[in-house]
Amino acid sequence: MTRAYVPLLLFVAAIWGASFMFIKVAVDEIEPIPMMAARLLLAAAVLVPFLMLRVGAREAVAQLRAGGRGIVFLGLANSALPFTLIAWGEKHVTSSVAAIANAPVPIFVAVLAIWFRPSERASGLKLLGIILGFVGVGVLTGFHPEGGWWAVAGTLAIVAAALLYAISNLYTQGRFASTSPVVIAAGACLTGGLMLLPLALFQIPEEVPSPEALGSVAALGVFGTAVALLFFYRIITTWGAARGAIVTYLIPPIAVLYGVTLLDEELTANAIAGLVLILAGVALGSGVGRRLRRREAVPAPHS
Repeated sequence: MTRAYVPLLLFVAAIWGASFMFIKVAVDEIEPIPMMAARLLLAAAVLVPFLMLRVGAREAVAQLRAGGRGIVFLGLANSALPFTLIAWGEKHVTSSVAAIANAPVPIFVAVLAIWFRPSERASGLKLLGIILGFVGVGVLTGFHPEGGWWAVAGTLAIVAAALLYAISNLYTQGRFASTSPVVIAAGACLTGGLMLLPLALFQIPEEVPSPEALGSVAALGVFGTAVALLFFYRIITTWGAARGAIVTYLIPPIAVLYGVTLLDEELTANAIAGLVLILAGVALGSGVGRRLRRREAVPAPHS
């Protein structure tokens, strides 16, 4: 069983890393809101039936309804808003920059925990990690050589999405600690997609998008969201949440590899420096060494 851990981890990282590439391919033809409405509703079309097969239709509906306003909040703050911010950001920056800008989620979790969890004090290596992470964001955002202020705005939009993910992660750990992850994922995707749907109807493309764009949206919904989440939750239930969190460190470099090799994106010096600083900050600020020694609940990464 242990032999399957590394291949499964790499598989999930490869899917989530590719999500930034798929967004970049589709965003030239499909606006962010309809793109992400389709992504979330496609994911819900996979996750909700999967939940029903596991527990039965009646029980699945009961568990989703039991989530109440908490599920609705996650649909907004963990799905609809950050997904749309990332897609809008990728209208102005490369998929490589987007993946790096979205990487500081664990750093934001560590910062927010200082206020919402008084026992979590930032000192020593953890404080150094937080500082390194924010320096990395500054390097990535403040010294972008191409794209001007729109590139800066796009990068900051994606960083804002990372902050929303961090808020959602802390909320989930407090509100849904005993709830099945499949219920959370299915409910958040369904409610998030329904929130975006009315706005999406006003931004439907005038012409039918290309097969590449439509295929990218389908890949985002089915594989980048539904399938990746199911496999990720298999990892954390089998080997522990701490080992599952290692995928956080694999997504940015894999996404950069896709962008450079498949989309012919240029990898700038500030992007490389930002990537190194942010990943170093994530490793120190989130206490990866301590987590591997204890089975601590950690959030799922996103893209």
